[in-house]
Amino acid sequence: MPRSARSPLLLAGLLATAGAAHFAAPRVFDAIVPRALPGAPRTWTYASGAAELALAAGLALPRTRPLAARAATAFFVGVFPANVKMAADWRHRPAPQKAVAYGRLPLQIPLVLWARGVARNPRGQA
Repeated sequence: MPRSARSPLLLAGLLATAGAAHFAAPRVFDAIVPRALPGAPRTWTYASGAAELALAAGLALPRTRPLAARAATAFFVGVFPANVKMAADWRHRPAPQKAVAYGRLPLQIPLVLWARGVARNPRGQA
């Protein structure tokens, strides 16, 4: 299988891993839920984890891949405020932790572009 054909499946794997992590270690994610969101942070943690798992499943299936990729593009944009909150909250932590928090900010750009690329080319062919 050419590398470009694996791209949607790699994105699905990334989302599935992240989604499962929301359920395995929810406190980590609770801490970065923006305070402006209504309700309990745990609800948002579980909802975003479930969304990531659903997106992963949609990306894994060729029939649902285009829609799932467009939804993943929007999802990656939508979770950016959580990454901003994490960077702000971690600004006084030791350098390695601060680097992780700040590193997540620009990471959203390639994720958005990756999902958008899968939406435009769902079969992953070059």
